[in-house]
Amino acid sequence: MAFDGLRVLSLESRRAREMETLILRSGGKPFVAPSVKERPIEDPAVALAFIDSLEAGEFDMVVCMTGVGLSFLCKTLEPHMAPERIGAALRRAVIVSRGPKPVGVLRSLGVPVEIMIPEPNTWKEIVEAVAQRPERRIAVQEYGKPGSELIASLEHLGARVTPVTLYRWELPEDLEPLRAAARMLAAREADVVLFTSSIQLDHLLEIARGLNLEDEVKRALREHVVVASVGPVMTATLEGYGISPQIAPKHPKMASLVKAASEECHAALADRGARTPACRVPTHEDAFS
Repeated sequence: MAFDGLRVLSLESRRAREMETLILRSGGKPFVAPSVKERPIEDPAVALAFIDSLEAGEFDMVVCMTGVGLSFLCKTLEPHMAPERIGAALRRAVIVSRGPKPVGVLRSLGVPVEIMIPEPNTWKEIVEAVAQRPERRIAVQEYGKPGSELIASLEHLGARVTPVTLYRWELPEDLEPLRAAARMLAAREADVVLFTSSIQLDHLLEIARGLNLEDEVKRALREHVVVASVGPVMTATLEGYGISPQIAPKHPKMASLVKAASEECHAALADRGARTPACRVPTHEDAFS
């Protein structure tokens, strides 16, 4: 079953247009409010030190968390060295890829992946894979925020872990869509909310707090709208705020999330005692047109 005209809110940023298209194709009225900006670290010192350490044989394993981070690595080092040197340095270590996203960048550098982390691609699967290996000098190419649980767990295995921070997550420059999203939720003007990253929820609540709407937004997510989570990490973040998602796909991917949400949202709304779209008189309907 499709969304059938339900109002679907997403906080996707880098793939915002793709998300909007997926919702439209599934019969929903999308409102996509970009919530995150990926800012590369401007100082090349971290990237240069990382390559120097690889070339000196100081790491015997590199955990690649994101394709975005590897792309930023190449871009940051572009004025300083050829891609061939980056690839040669990475080939000196065992490469762990957290799912398929880093593989494209690694392939372009001629770097083979020795360990592919299976779904749902969380830090727990990484620790399980590394626990069976002898390598204990590990570099972790981080997300846009520190992966404290992964690092602590690897250190518990006896590893010496070096985080490599190549970019950070920040609020987007244009905050108006995110403010509009907070107001819509507070006013009960959305039916379904799709979450693909924990930072989306963090930033939504930060903006809602600035509008004095945090309690209303949390109440909407807990009691009114259908909440769809892309996977276990996102679900854990939601539950940490007392929000229980009603929908999660079998595979932690954006397209799978939209498909699952479109198929299951009507039953979830019925469970919450929601009224049908025809009975509602929204005040921000133009935002979903």
